[in-house]
Amino acid sequence: MNTEEQIASFRQTYAALTTEIGKVIVGHEEIVAGTLTAVLAGGHVLLEGVPGLGKTLLVRTLSEVLDLSFNRIQFTPDLMPADILGTNLVVENPDGRREFQFQRGPIFAHLLLADEINRATPKTQSAMLEAMQEKSVTAGGEIRKLVEPFFVLATQNPIDQEGTYPLPEAQLDRFFFKLIVGYPNAADLTEVLSRTTEGARAKPEKVLDGASLLELQQLVRQVPVASHVKDYAVRLVLASHPKSETAVPITNQYLRFGSSPRGGQCLLLAGKVRALTEGRFNVSYDDIQAAAPAALRHRLILNFEAEAEGITTDHVVTQILKDVPRD
Repeated sequence: MNTEEQIASFRQTYAALTTEIGKVIVGHEEIVAGTLTAVLAGGHVLLEGVPGLGKTLLVRTLSEVLDLSFNRIQFTPDLMPADILGTNLVVENPDGRREFQFQRGPIFAHLLLADEINRATPKTQSAMLEAMQEKSVTAGGEIRKLVEPFFVLATQNPIDQEGTYPLPEAQLDRFFFKLIVGYPNAADLTEVLSRTTEGARAKPEKVLDGASLLELQQLVRQVPVASHVKDYAVRLVLASHPKSETAVPITNQYLRFGSSPRGGQCLLLAGKVRALTEGRFNVSYDDIQAAAPAALRHRLILNFEAEAEGITTDHVVTQILKDVPRD
């Protein structure tokens, strides 16, 4: 296929995914778009919101429209790293001798739902670090590669709720996007109630398999980014570094730490996905700006002054976008 045909196929697949997910999920268009953007870019997603807003349902629905293996882990305070990664068991072989055999944990799947991930202790959360970055698991002194495509879709409750632990910054940084799931409006809530109390649950159809998803991810990486647009993404990331020459005023006032280079990677990859969904084979300033809140909000560490004044990282990102010129 030539480039135009590839773009048309990408848009068609994206629209089909959105349509099938929409058979189950009411509203939350931005959340669905953000989740699909991360998946098509090959990244992980953190969904944050109070219980009952459909975060888990969204991930389960995505697992139904993707023809991939799927596992779910319910994170609890007593969950141990071996419950995620797997462990060596003593088994008896056909010769009657006992030997160690590795029992794979639920992380060995294409799509992993880490439900209420911040209800487990930091020790257990840290077991995910290698898998999310290196796509491998080290257990029993042996490195085991995970299947590809591999991505984690995690849900978490706001950290001020009972029984939650803040995720380590190193783990937060491994999430491509952090998406904030809000309450539905009146029309969406009415539709939710109608669907869930009157009729049978809709069954979405499979749209994409693993091989096709890998091809789309490869196409995303082939989208060119002009030097001035890439420079804009770089300047946004550098502007988030407090006490540096490139920092903007709000950064110096309210941040302890700014975004890592992964933030810049996410800006560009998300911009490429957005460009393809709009039928373009080039990334614009608007693509970078649209990705900035979800790509940067979890990579900025607030200081005490920000917390005392009720300033959020979204406030900081919004102001950075205003203060950093496009060219």
